[in-house]
Amino acid sequence: MEIFIYYVIPFILVLGILIFFHELGHFMVAKYFNVKVLKFSLGFGSKLIGKKIGETEYLISSVPLGGYVKLLGEGADEEQEIAPEDQSRSFNNQPVLKRMAIVSAGPFFNLLLALIIFSLFYLIAGYQVMTPEVGQVRDNSPASRAGIKKDDIIIAISGKPIDSWEQIRSIVQKNPGRPLDIVVKRGKKTVALTVVPEVSTAKNIFGEEVRTALIGIVAAGRFKTIDLGPGSAIVQGLKKTWDVTKLTCLTIVKLFERVVPIKTLGGPILIGQMTGQLAKENLAYLFPFMAVISVNLGILNLLPVPILDGGLIIFLLIELVLGRPISIKKRDLAQKVGLILLIMLMMVVMYNDITRIFK
Repeated sequence: MEIFIYYVIPFILVLGILIFFHELGHFMVAKYFNVKVLKFSLGFGSKLIGKKIGETEYLISSVPLGGYVKLLGEGADEEQEIAPEDQSRSFNNQPVLKRMAIVSAGPFFNLLLALIIFSLFYLIAGYQVMTPEVGQVRDNSPASRAGIKKDDIIIAISGKPIDSWEQIRSIVQKNPGRPLDIVVKRGKKTVALTVVPEVSTAKNIFGEEVRTALIGIVAAGRFKTIDLGPGSAIVQGLKKTWDVTKLTCLTIVKLFERVVPIKTLGGPILIGQMTGQLAKENLAYLFPFMAVISVNLGILNLLPVPILDGGLIIFLLIELVLGRPISIKKRDLAQKVGLILLIMLMMVVMYNDITRIFK
């Protein structure tokens, strides 16, 4: 019963919301351009339940790992005869840019969902920042030589007020070899010091050694919460969405460069495990997690794999350049290759997920 409450239900809700929002993007933009939508399905495979409202059939299907919006004149319907009155509403009879907008809307809505979730989360829960308190000073470092001590709170650098540890990191990295005037709060006193950042070797989040400016201090790891108004919450939501998007794209690049091992990839089982753990700890944590997964879903769908949205966008870009669509035979072949690649990827992530369980 506990597994059902904390793992199954949250997983279904999170995945269902992400899929719904993705397909909603395709649906709404298609409707905006007056393209006829035949089906809106959460899930693939055989129909579990469904209801036709107007010209569209809304479905919940048996395989919950995705969804689709079926448009008139798209896919298998391309060669079928379309009634004269519906010709103008066929997907393939739309200008290329309109079709690109419909295809791109799904991933875009995933990014939009992430922005909405992050912004609402910051508005309700506030924005957490790491305090500029020094937890450790490395021996024989620029900070040690300058006189910075454990428990000092850095309150200003070169005349700029400091509120968070991220500000310290940013300023130091931008000023290698340049003296920085630092003001610290030490107990009830304030002390003015000068420190010169040194270029040194450190490891980034991917474990790669990079050259960067450092002064040799470690954060105390304490956080404070800043209350945000609606405008500030949206700004922070935008920044967070952008940061997660950049990190997702960089991770994909590092996977191809083999910096990130393929065994670190996870699939539905890993998402279900993480969802359950977060739900048990605090249901509120599910919302930023959902936003991160939504960004990942949006970016992955933009990969140039024929069966994904990114692959369809590539086909449409080629059509835009050539002035004519790629032949159905070539598209079918490319989509079969894309399907094989997608199945292989799913097999890899499922293997990784199962291996983690046994380990």
